[in-house]
Amino acid sequence: MCGIVGLFLKDKSLEPQLGAMLSEMLVLLTDRGPDSAGIAIYGSSAAGHGKITVQSPSPEADFAGLDSEVAKEIGAPVAMTVKSTHAVLELPADKLEAAREAITTLRPDARVMGVGESIEIYKEVGLPEEVARRFDVSGMSGSHGIGHTRMATESAVTTMGAHPFSTGPDQCLVHNGSLSNHFRLRQELRREGINFDTENDTEVAAGYLAWRLQQGDSLKTALDSSLEALDGFFTFAIGTRNGFAVIRDPIACKPAILAETDDYVAMASEYQALSRLPGIENAKVWEPAPATMYIWERESA
Repeated sequence: MCGIVGLFLKDKSLEPQLGAMLSEMLVLLTDRGPDSAGIAIYGSSAAGHGKITVQSPSPEADFAGLDSEVAKEIGAPVAMTVKSTHAVLELPADKLEAAREAITTLRPDARVMGVGESIEIYKEVGLPEEVARRFDVSGMSGSHGIGHTRMATESAVTTMGAHPFSTGPDQCLVHNGSLSNHFRLRQELRREGINFDTENDTEVAAGYLAWRLQQGDSLKTALDSSLEALDGFFTFAIGTRNGFAVIRDPIACKPAILAETDDYVAMASEYQALSRLPGIENAKVWEPAPATMYIWERESA
């Protein structure tokens, strides 16, 4: 099962509503996955700054003083916002990797959810409505985002097993389907320096795309190669700093639908998730074709 949603805003005036629109879309797909849920939001940072999202099973202990300790380690100021079990640290972009390493050392029980110039990732066990309320997703603004509500089939119901998965800067992925060759591919990617935290097959797909992007591929080229490298059935929604993409496997047995207006592009596993979007009655609505890439991107800043 599982449900996935994505929203790419063309109209900047809608950006303050991104979190509210995206979380409502996800809640409408609750029946497709009651185990856990997550959302990735692409918002803005101060000029020259980036973000690290951290999750902890013991947030009171792990987040106490984390910003000042990381700042001391990297020699740069760090601002931190705590939301339940997650914290977002904002710091100079050229210190992101050093800060990530510092967090791993300073708080070994905490996990980095995402790193980049604009991405924030929030995910937890629970129904989509509960997760969205827990992190006040409806109050978040941004240019685009993706979300997932999970019905666990191939791994345990845990926070780390929830989607989205991020294994590269500002890159994340959600998945509806199942991969049959993820164990072998995981071993190959580990030899290439890609690390994994779970047994979830979706994390392998995210890792594969991150690896291809590291090799210099464009998003389009990386997705094209995934059609041969990833064996199974899938619908992917992928977020990058500049855009949003959707692709289905060559058989396309997992449901997906796209809608586009002058104001936005939206996708979901079912039409009901799109039904409350503004202007949906005038949207171009279609089913994405098998093995076909759909990519919307902004020009790089």
